[in-house]
Amino acid sequence: MAQRHTFTQNATHRPLTTAHLAQTMSLLEMNNNELAEKIQNELANNPALELKEDYRCPVCGKKLVNQVCSVCSRPPSLDPSDPIVFVSSRNSYSSSYTSRSSDDYDSFEDFSVDTEDLPFFVLNQIRTELKADERAIAAAILHGLDDNGFYPHPLVELAVHHHVPLSKIEHVRSLIQHSDPIGVASQSAQEALIVQADTLREDGFDMPPLTKRALEEGFHELSKKDHRALSKRLGISIQDTEKIIAFISENLNPFPAHAHWGSHRNQTSDEPDRYQDPDIIISYNKDDPDSQLIVQVLWPIYGNLHINQFLKKVIAETKNNGSKQLAEEQQKALLLIKCIAQRNHTLVQLMQKLAYDQREFILKGDRYLIPMTRASVAEELGVHESTISRAVSSKSVQLPSGKIIPLSQFFDRSLQVRTIIKDMIENEKKPLSDTKIASKLGQDGYNIARRTVAKYRSMEGILPAHLRKKQN
Repeated sequence: MAQRHTFTQNATHRPLTTAHLAQTMSLLEMNNNELAEKIQNELANNPALELKEDYRCPVCGKKLVNQVCSVCSRPPSLDPSDPIVFVSSRNSYSSSYTSRSSDDYDSFEDFSVDTEDLPFFVLNQIRTELKADERAIAAAILHGLDDNGFYPHPLVELAVHHHVPLSKIEHVRSLIQHSDPIGVASQSAQEALIVQADTLREDGFDMPPLTKRALEEGFHELSKKDHRALSKRLGISIQDTEKIIAFISENLNPFPAHAHWGSHRNQTSDEPDRYQDPDIIISYNKDDPDSQLIVQVLWPIYGNLHINQFLKKVIAETKNNGSKQLAEEQQKALLLIKCIAQRNHTLVQLMQKLAYDQREFILKGDRYLIPMTRASVAEELGVHESTISRAVSSKSVQLPSGKIIPLSQFFDRSLQVRTIIKDMIENEKKPLSDTKIASKLGQDGYNIARRTVAKYRSMEGILPAHLRKKQN
């Protein structure tokens, strides 16, 4: 694999002030439409901020040639796997880099994502595994979840209300607990963590010895991070105890509803997200699929932000109360410009890594997605995981094929396996059971439990084998 190249055109990661960091994180979470609205509001309300409408690069200020910055778009190397990533004006759609004409953009399919809340998202995964008399039970459990994803009510009350044995309630709840996010509908953080640990072990995940026992018997010590007491309770060394605690911290989530689930969470609008207008465009260099990928992080306005020079001169020449207020407005404008630059820098860094690591996925489709996490990307880029989460949030990417997807799809760890399962079922001569699919996946190096296959199959809207047989 070629040597990675790090984006160093502008800022490096320097310690930021509280105000700088807070505003940068806020701007980073915005998509281009939201950022454009924010900029327009600031221009309307802050006399110290002005927009110069000119053909200059929004990053380095160099004059654009054919609407592309010759400095920022310079190839980092001759290696075809090294992407060319730069911040680009919205007017660059028609540049020589893009693989489609402007007319093509008007004919894109209207890609949208349905709004989902957590109960619906979970129910969609298990619906084909529920019997007719279990659906109302599942709905009752899911609508009884609290903000952490727990079901804090006595299960026996459900059994009495639905006139069924407690074992049926527990069976339905178990189906829910083993859907995504794992551990949802547990009655406590401890139970959620135990369910997650069991699931990882069944999926062949390598975990430190005695991890489950630590969760079952030493949860009090774990919650207090009392390494010594937990070590004594388990009868192991401090070093082994620290490995268990590190594993739990890095891989398990005590509050299932706070985990990354679905493609979009807690939507506030009744309208589904629309992706005709991407935040990032990936295309081929010179229309050659074997060449370097061109990644344009789009700048949402025409022109560049500057400090009003006339106002700056007035502030310098006067020392009255009015100039003090103007000086504060100037500082706010300067902070906004710096925060936007930091936002652009972070997005460019992120896209450099994604376009490099996920080149096959970008070119060939879902089957080639390499599983990765926000945490692993954050570690490599030297930023906090929340920074990557904000950078990914509500953004969309146009692939060279013209398809527009949410940026979060690059982190969908189940997508590759779901695609393989879908292809496997599409090409089956006779319906394959979930157990058989899990076995075939295992032969190909994917150690997936049967119930995980069932969950992924349900997420793709595919019926179980016995119902597929009836349809054929």
